Amino acid sequence: MNLAHVTFEIQDGLALIGLNRPAKRNAISDGMIDELKAALDMAAAHAKVGVIFGHGDHFSAGLDLAEHAERTPFEGVLHSRKWHRIFDEIERGPIPYVAALHGAVVGGGLELAASAQVRVADESAFFGLPEGQRGIFVGGGGSVRIARLMTASRMADLMLTGRTLSAAKAEQLNLIQYVAAAGQALGEAKALARRIASNAPLSNFAITQALPRIQDMSHDDGLFFEALMAAFTQTSPDAVERLRAFLDKRADRLAKPRD
Repeated sequence: MNLAHVTFEIQDGLALIGLNRPAKRNAISDGMIDELKAALDMAAAHAKVGVIFGHGDHFSAGLDLAEHAERTPFEGVLHSRKWHRIFDEIERGPIPYVAALHGAVVGGGLELAASAQVRVADESAFFGLPEGQRGIFVGGGGSVRIARLMTASRMADLMLTGRTLSAAKAEQLNLIQYVAAAGQALGEAKALARRIASNAPLSNFAITQALPRIQDMSHDDGLFFEALMAAFTQTSPDAVERLRAFLDKRADRLAKPRD
């Protein structure tokens, strides 16, 4: 498949998906979102873990406003719902995703990053939601995903004031989990993705599928669903072998700590 706005590569069982409109700061256009969907489908078929990153100086400066300005309200709703479906394939799809972030992680770019399970940003990254200054509202799932990561009040602050956050501050506010040295986000993301790929596939699937849904449930429903998932995973042949290896001291008991 020929891709003009996204790059796709399989490397050591990892799907490397690169946003590739560097001259536009990787603004997310209709063409890019369609190609992202195609890349996600290929990743699900051929990889254990996906890594999403941006080519050039920025991860993504967000929605391509030139296209957005021409839409009717009805077209805008359909466009937003399309983003929701595609980003849901990252958050709740068959394989986990790690986002490697640098430069601008703004607006729709932050919404995309928030759909990944793990986010690594290098020291050049900055985060913002300038929708208030643009006269618009988030439309790629940010009001759900980003608000749950950093709280709705903190998200409102970003949208109302237009302030940006450094990578260090974003980590403090739970937008990201790791901060890397400048230029090292993609390398760190690949290392984390390789570690995730070594997990039991069924466990990874249960984590990506069940964990976000449990957050939407009541206390009792969540605990019951957790019990079902625990029983479902622990009786698989892969889990039985891994548990035996652990008990027989054939597997590492603890991962090395990392900051």
